[in-house]
Amino acid sequence: MEKRIIQFRVYRGEKYYVAECVDLPIVTQGKTLDEVVENIREAVELHLEGEDLEELGISPHFAVLINMELEYAKA
Repeated sequence: MEKRIIQFRVYRGEKYYVAECVDLPIVTQGKTLDEVVENIREAVELHLEGEDLEELGISPHFAVLINMELEYAKA
């Protein structure tokens, strides 16, 4: 069965937002959420370039799901 969703976990590091892929060995970062989203797109594209998606078990029509961790501040 081919995976239709590639998942990323995004959290706030000391200076940047960090995005770690759950499914592939991809890590990227950005100063803003918009920048990290763009960097995720680029990193996935570069990582999968020239790869056989079927061999990796990834659907050619995959989607990227980004989960954002928020720090919980008690009131």
